[in-house]
Amino acid sequence: MKNQMINGYEVQVQKSRRKTLSVQIREGRLLVKAPLLCTDQQIGEFLQKHQRWIQTHMERAEEHRAAAGEAGMLTPEEIKALTEEALIVIPPKVKQYAALMEVSCGRITIRAQRTRWGSCSRQGNLNFNCLLMLCPDEVIDSVVVHELAHRKEMNHSARFYEEVLKAYPAYYEWNRWLKENGAVLLERMIQR
Repeated sequence: MKNQMINGYEVQVQKSRRKTLSVQIREGRLLVKAPLLCTDQQIGEFLQKHQRWIQTHMERAEEHRAAAGEAGMLTPEEIKALTEEALIVIPPKVKQYAALMEVSCGRITIRAQRTRWGSCSRQGNLNFNCLLMLCPDEVIDSVVVHELAHRKEMNHSARFYEEVLKAYPAYYEWNRWLKENGAVLLERMIQR
């Protein structure tokens, strides 16, 4: 990966065997994922074509950083306390919803993650972000159910969401809350 200025933006370009271009905003910079043979000119044209989306999301990211700055960065002690709290709160929720959904799971791990709220491995091990402790209880439930649904469907297909909604009908409402507010919480973890 290399950093460069393209169309006035600091851009980190990551080339791989992928077939298409994509752009993401990470820590105030653009991350462009591109095919191996993609030229800087093609990347510049792609960014120009998506200028409106980039501008909107860069402004939103700046607002999130400002809000996180007002709330303050989390100290290592605060992260440790959130992790300990999550170890008390999340496993009983996993047990409750796993029984309801008729699935099993392996190890439950709590981490201080910068990009994910949860994950489920093929072996059934579940990981959850300690920052969930800063969210409403309903958000925690929605993330737990989401990860447990992967025990039946390791994808995000219609069948996956059917499993989610069977166990937690309010999923979309609380997932929306996380999409609207989660970035501010994640920004509190990012070291500058």
